Amino acid sequence: MSQWKQTPSQTVGPYFAYGLTARQYNYPQTSIAEGAMADEEVEGERIRVEGRVLDGDGAPIPDAMIEIWQADTRGRYAHPADPRGSNAGFTGFGRTGTGTDPKCRFVFDTIKPGAAAEGDAPHLNVIVFMRGLLTHVYTRIYFSDEADANAADPVLSAVPADRRNTLIADRDGNTYRLDIHMQGDNETVFFDV
Repeated sequence: MSQWKQTPSQTVGPYFAYGLTARQYNYPQTSIAEGAMADEEVEGERIRVEGRVLDGDGAPIPDAMIEIWQADTRGRYAHPADPRGSNAGFTGFGRTGTGTDPKCRFVFDTIKPGAAAEGDAPHLNVIVFMRGLLTHVYTRIYFSDEADANAADPVLSAVPADRRNTLIADRDGNTYRLDIHMQGDNETVFFDV
């Protein structure tokens, strides 16, 4: 028998609400990260990114957790403790669950990222956690109003043309919307990282 025990990433939760999105679910402890990622002083265009996590039948999953990591408006990924790259009031990392929203949505209030490298399109790096998913999955969210940059992006270009729409959020005002389909005909493209 192995001396190693299972870790939370190898077992079915729900650890997410209590341990990782505590304030959202009204637990007394504070959360490390939340869906609000930028305060009023942060440079950049304010946007909202929202969507649902859907199962193979198209039903919303009420207890998924989404994390995003993004560059600032200048395309820099910076640690808040790094004075060379920090943008005070901007975390660059957000986490939220789908369980407290009546429509089972994830919602991030942030700034629109810049391109992190020449040839890259602005995007959000996304990690999805949910029940029944023994290992989290990785994907990206690109922006529909960045058509030229999207066409040149090396990662998006590597995705078959008929599947790219599963990664591109539609814009309506300052809100970008994209549902994440875990399986089925519209399954989101997930990356093996």
